[in-house]
Amino acid sequence: MSDYFQQQTRVQPVIEESEPRRRGRGGLRWVVPLLAAAAVGGATAFGVVAATGEDGGTTTIVREAAPSGGGSTLARSGSLSVQEIYRRSAAGVVKITAGSPGSGGGLGSGFVTEADGYIVTNYHVVQDASTVTVGFDDDSELEATVVGTDRSSDLALLKVEPEQPLTALPLGDSNALTVGDDVVAIGNPFGLERTVTAGIVSALGRRIQAPDSFGIEDAIQTDAALNSGNSGGPLLDASGRVIGVNSQIASENGGNVGIGYAVPVNTVRYVVRELKADGKVERAYLGIRMETADGGARVTEVRDSSPAERAGVERGQVVLAADGEAIATVEELGSAVAAKKPGDTLTLRVRRDGSTENITVTLGERPS
Repeated sequence: MSDYFQQQTRVQPVIEESEPRRRGRGGLRWVVPLLAAAAVGGATAFGVVAATGEDGGTTTIVREAAPSGGGSTLARSGSLSVQEIYRRSAAGVVKITAGSPGSGGGLGSGFVTEADGYIVTNYHVVQDASTVTVGFDDDSELEATVVGTDRSSDLALLKVEPEQPLTALPLGDSNALTVGDDVVAIGNPFGLERTVTAGIVSALGRRIQAPDSFGIEDAIQTDAALNSGNSGGPLLDASGRVIGVNSQIASENGGNVGIGYAVPVNTVRYVVRELKADGKVERAYLGIRMETADGGARVTEVRDSSPAERAGVERGQVVLAADGEAIATVEELGSAVAAKKPGDTLTLRVRRDGSTENITVTLGERPS
């Protein structure tokens, strides 16, 4: 797998990413991509941990992970039981084995989105892989082609050629979620195939860091137990519909402590559509670093030769609105940019030294 997830490196936050959160008193400092690296002989699985340092940088460290508990009974009226959700969905959850030159490869999870062989997983599961093998619930395996990847959402689309139609999982609506909704996760933690855990949606609208260090907006936070190897597996609602792709946990020791994150399924729908059409996703680029402050998003850095610099955006300005919609946080401005395409314009209402003005930016394409 690539250096981003397998070696100790310094990864600095980049433009359009909020200032990194430093560890507060009693806070969690580890963000763990849920990929399991396959050890020689399959004896041990290792998680990969991204640590935020005191200087605001991020260090990725290979670390042994330990499992932990958590869960829910899905006792609400009208909900399917965990057993029924598992019975309906398990056959559509797959094991992803990614082989890379000079390494043992990695293990992750994925799920079937179309019966003719399309499969979704995390980008970091198949990153730099030379071969990708998909394992099914009948112990069969198929070699997969990587249709396309999107580092900015940590998603990848695979294609296999099955002899018989596969079990495709239905997709839900992540915009319809509320905090406290019951959820179920199915995946391959530590290589233990099709393991099920249950919990609730513990928060919505989180921002997590993608492999390219930009933010993934509107991530779902859950207390369903996730561990190394769950990467790419589905997070399901109480009706058995996919509402997210499990991607990261926050942890002090590399194991589950009840804070996991999933990429929302509405993002998945868009990314899959783009990957099927072009093999890539074009994303709009503003070119600033920012932080939530002073009733808006304050610009802390403007990237040289960026669309923002060309339009006249300056460090110290506070963005109050984008295209007429009030902006109160970094996340809101990030979402406004994410809703655009390269070449679109975005009109920013900015304040500095007590005066306000409108600046219209022609957005560029996010650099790789």
